[in-house]
Amino acid sequence: MAELLDIRNLRIVAPDGAGGEAVIVDDVSFRLERGKVLGLIGESGAGKSTIGLASMAYGRGAVRISGGEILLDGQDLTTLSARSIRQLRGRRVAYVAQSAAAAFNPAHRIGTQVIEAALRHGTMRRDAAMARARALFATLGLPDPDTFGNRFPHQVSGGQLQRAMTAMALCAGPELIVFDEPTTALDVTTQIGVLAAIRRAIRETGTAAIYITHDLAVVAQIADDIMVLRHGRMVETGTARQIVDAPRQDYTRALVSVRHETGVEAEGEGERLLTIDHVTARYGSGGTVLDDVSLSVPRGRTVAVVGESGSGKSTLARVITGLLPPAQGRVQLEGRDLSPALGGRSKADRRRIQLIYQMADTALNPRQTVADIVGRPLTFYEGLRGRARAARVAALLDEIEIPQALAGRYPAELSGGQKQRVAIARALAAQPDLVICDEPTSALDPLVAQGILKLLRRIQRERGTSYLFITHDIATVRAIADAVAVMHRGRIVRSGPRSQALNPPFDDYTARLMNSVPDMRVGWLDEAIAAAGRA
Repeated sequence: MAELLDIRNLRIVAPDGAGGEAVIVDDVSFRLERGKVLGLIGESGAGKSTIGLASMAYGRGAVRISGGEILLDGQDLTTLSARSIRQLRGRRVAYVAQSAAAAFNPAHRIGTQVIEAALRHGTMRRDAAMARARALFATLGLPDPDTFGNRFPHQVSGGQLQRAMTAMALCAGPELIVFDEPTTALDVTTQIGVLAAIRRAIRETGTAAIYITHDLAVVAQIADDIMVLRHGRMVETGTARQIVDAPRQDYTRALVSVRHETGVEAEGEGERLLTIDHVTARYGSGGTVLDDVSLSVPRGRTVAVVGESGSGKSTLARVITGLLPPAQGRVQLEGRDLSPALGGRSKADRRRIQLIYQMADTALNPRQTVADIVGRPLTFYEGLRGRARAARVAALLDEIEIPQALAGRYPAELSGGQKQRVAIARALAAQPDLVICDEPTSALDPLVAQGILKLLRRIQRERGTSYLFITHDIATVRAIADAVAVMHRGRIVRSGPRSQALNPPFDDYTARLMNSVPDMRVGWLDEAIAAAGRA
């Protein structure tokens, strides 16, 4: 096939905060043929998104392309005028963002937004653009393709909105699409459908693509070639099969092996700490969100609650913490009933149950330093101030393996993994008996997530802390859980020790959930689609 994109010796810099510039992409080169898919894989900060956006001659904020060439069909994008670049974006090169919910305008119908680029660039008239959009909706497996575009973004699911954004990128007939983590925020059962739809659309339209992700198992299903990046430099590149089956570099081998880790499962039932007894919950006058849920968490153990989006996992956490009083049932701590509402619980009860949230970016106050964030619970629960508080903060930072030098920094000055460690330290500062971990690693790249899980296991061994671990990632469950509860539509459909719950025979829903977890091998997606067709 003919070559479409040729990036040569790309160098990208950004302000370093001290008056100089830091190199964030250093001497990266690759070629991409028409109709082919290149996967960019690496941890946060590796330069994946920066390179993807550079293929559109774009840099976020003060990021600057300082060297190299970006040749699209032989034309160097770094030499184009601003007007020429505007004409290029959306028409010849398009972009699919990680968060479709943030990318769509909530005030406009989906169809209007999907055809916008085609109309602005004059590639087709409105009736032809709408016909093209409907055809793409069908290709992408969206429900009722003829009327789907009449809906507003809030009227469709996350997976459907992600497919609609792919339709928006494809509508004007671009030669290249940059997919920037398009399935990272989706649960596994939704992800498999979106992956299949994206791959089918790429094949049918002949569009070339750059697929950015930190999940090697995902990119292996869609990419022809894969480039592994770290610290802005290329580690290695090769075919998808070679990278997965025979990686040459230690870093790539670590990425391949991280999914295969299995933790040691505790034996026996253990002393019961938390009991959820026949809980039913709903929001306002709406329908039932939790339906007769019963669950227990032993002391010093980890119980994982797994299920797709909307299954009720996070609602269960809200009930346990008292943020959502149940309509029926009760929550007990060591056999004693807790007040249904948070306001009715004593400070001692609130201290004993703490939360670690999915997104540390939004959970940490951006105007407080690390020392202030970690120190606040120490003052609130124990009245510590001054040197006593500073000493405890220092001890907590040591415990979560954060350098003391970071105590004076703000969240924006930390990496994703460091921010999540600070969130863990804040929860530990209250000396809780139970920590509810609500998807704490889902936004992190695999190696950073692995470090967080190892930290949580060590803390559990040393403190005897119990975890209720909410996740949709089965690999995470295998790494940390002692017991598992599978939720579907507000009910627990399967529960038991990890070795029992994650092995057959399965009920229909758990089988579908397990079959949707990407395997680290080329061809898994084809097998999963074929199996789903036979079911």
